[in-house]
Amino acid sequence: MTRTPQRSSVTVAPTPQPASPVNLASPVSLADSSRTWAKIGMLSFGGPAAQIALMHREIVTHKGWLSDQQFANALSFCMLLPGPEAMQLATYSGWRLHGMRGGLVAGGLFVLPGALVMLGLAMGYVYFGALAWVGALFMGLQAGIIIIVLQALLKLTKRALRVTADWVIGVAGFVSIFALNVPFPIIIGSAALYGFLTSKTTNDHKSVIPFPDWRPSLTTAVQWGLLWWAPLLFVAFIIGNQQLTAIGFFFSKLAVVTFGGAYAVLAYMAQDVVGQLGWLPASTMMDGLGLAETTPGPLILVTEFVGFVAAFKSGGLAYGIAGAVIALWATFAPCFLWIFVGARYIDWLTHQPRLQGALSSIMAAVVGVIANLFVWFIINSVFDDLALFSLGPVQVLIPTLTAINYTMIAIAGICGAVAVHFKASLFSILALAAGLGTASALITTA
Repeated sequence: MTRTPQRSSVTVAPTPQPASPVNLASPVSLADSSRTWAKIGMLSFGGPAAQIALMHREIVTHKGWLSDQQFANALSFCMLLPGPEAMQLATYSGWRLHGMRGGLVAGGLFVLPGALVMLGLAMGYVYFGALAWVGALFMGLQAGIIIIVLQALLKLTKRALRVTADWVIGVAGFVSIFALNVPFPIIIGSAALYGFLTSKTTNDHKSVIPFPDWRPSLTTAVQWGLLWWAPLLFVAFIIGNQQLTAIGFFFSKLAVVTFGGAYAVLAYMAQDVVGQLGWLPASTMMDGLGLAETTPGPLILVTEFVGFVAAFKSGGLAYGIAGAVIALWATFAPCFLWIFVGARYIDWLTHQPRLQGALSSIMAAVVGVIANLFVWFIINSVFDDLALFSLGPVQVLIPTLTAINYTMIAIAGICGAVAVHFKASLFSILALAAGLGTASALITTA
């Protein structure tokens, strides 16, 4: 089905400049803006939607650093990129104010508080996670995560699946990754190609802004490409540790191919980390997601947890910390590259209807991928025994119905009822889930 993407009727300035915020009464200093970015970084709980809303309130409504249209255009651009859109939006906003320095400060402060918290939680997990009450607490968190992922799936479905073609793409994405184990990049690339080819062009190209000079971006791409890969190649060829090298290369690949936000990243990561690489069991992956949900910053910080636990298993605490740092670097260094290279093209890109069509199809496919993640969470959490059914290219995990975790079902049901009836926040759901999980352990051992 051919789609006609919506275009903005707002006239955009034809020449974006690296450090040109909207008209401010007085220029903001880097120190003043840094305090705001630190505040956002420490309060950015609740996932991308909540983080983007917080950013809009602070830098558009309160500070006036960006206009509503600039903010919306930047968000649309960040959604075209692989990686966490909220972190990239913060980086772009800092770039508009103070160039590359501002982008580094904004993006860094958005990630750093949550990264430090996650490192502490990961250390506690590997040393104390085997305790009965800690295991029960994480079991409760897993039940809460099921409800949170379901809420995200329903919201995204409502926003992304608007026409029949979107539903077809979404279902195809689900079947491809759930039953056929099609690699995530192929699913996203196919959807983007379909959206690009089936989107109509418009007749008002006279108003489209000219393509900006590409030479500064080429220089930036080379510099940041070298900066991204230099530490990883040092680990690979100088230090020579296989596990740390594998972590760096895996998360670098993840940073390039994972479109659609954190939940889409999790689907692809879980497919490889649990199913192919065998770094973590499914229960540990779920625990990591539960921890990431409780920290400020992007949900994709779960990659730090995966890097820490995988390296810890092979070499202890020092290797665990190194694995966490390498996973963080490989996850977020490319985000700075995408923004610093592409920021000057935002106004041009957001006026290209075919690219908007590609984005729309990508988001439809991501719905199917997240639906797979939801099913994966349920069968690995609710059922204690799974069997693999194979028929030609089809491979599906089939749960054993006699091995049901009724405690998990009960906690998830209570959390779902509270979420729907009381419109509970993410923190309330997770706190309730953790409390119910801990209580179940106390009742069992009483």
